[in-house]
Amino acid sequence: MLERAVRSVLLARQTDTLTVRIVAICNGCTDDSLQRMRRVMAEAPGHVEFIWERRVGKSPALNVGISRSAADLIGMIDDDEEVDPEWLTVTAAAFQDPTLDFIGGPYVPVWRDRQPDWLPAEYLAVIGSADAGPDRRPFTPDFPGILKGGNAVVRRTALARVGGYAEELGPGPSQRLFSCEDEDMYLRLLESGARGEYLPDLVIYHHVSAERLTRNYFRQWCFWRGVSRGIMAPWHPQAVPHMAGVPRFILGLASRGALNLMADIARRRPRTAHFRDELRIWDAAGFLYGRHVHGRRTVHPSHRRRPLPMRLDEPTPDPVEDHAGP
Repeated sequence: MLERAVRSVLLARQTDTLTVRIVAICNGCTDDSLQRMRRVMAEAPGHVEFIWERRVGKSPALNVGISRSAADLIGMIDDDEEVDPEWLTVTAAAFQDPTLDFIGGPYVPVWRDRQPDWLPAEYLAVIGSADAGPDRRPFTPDFPGILKGGNAVVRRTALARVGGYAEELGPGPSQRLFSCEDEDMYLRLLESGARGEYLPDLVIYHHVSAERLTRNYFRQWCFWRGVSRGIMAPWHPQAVPHMAGVPRFILGLASRGALNLMADIARRRPRTAHFRDELRIWDAAGFLYGRHVHGRRTVHPSHRRRPLPMRLDEPTPDPVEDHAGP
């Protein structure tokens, strides 16, 4: 997957206004990623850097990659993606506007098999699908979504203001599906006054893995996303009614979901609606656990360990192994 993702950037249409360099971070790799990347680097000398990051976790890996880059624009994709051939040209055109700080765009799912009939439309983010429509629009508090880190380009100066990704959040060394590192970064960008836009032409293609297409994976993802949001809640208070530290609308959705499930047999509703209601319960249960149990153990709610602004002009002091060539 990593080789495919890197090659998609190398093969994208280039533009005279951008000089592109790829920093690939190997984080907990146990396969032949190093050998494959050596081959890619030999084919594109000077365009690809490979970093072996020992600290397992998406947020630490992202922070190392960001701190190692001296570029004016930092673009981020995941290893299970490919960029559209026009991804770089869309980026270059957008940042002709000097007041623009960040951009994001849609995720188009690439299915190995057909989409399951039980997959609720409200939970497509679980399999990495996101589309906010065909129109260019600003990222604002009422935007229907967030800036997702698998398809994002951010000015270096904006990242220097808000700091790196929160290492309390996101996938880590455990098998638990922590997340919300992107949501936290997005909210911090907005809170800092950064200006962003959703661009429908900034497209990435996300390969949907078979392991995500199970009901149990959806249950775990929703619960641990709820935990992550519960941990994050004191950092970004929502101006909505709360009950027991949880936004009341989350509890309302879960309560209605539970009532619907109780009446499911009598109503004989379709499987998609049945599973949607169940997932809403997992969302609320995770938020409660993250807010009142897990969050209290990891982060004091009134003293968040915010990432310090990065000195992006200097190499990271963290232990990494660089592989600059074969």
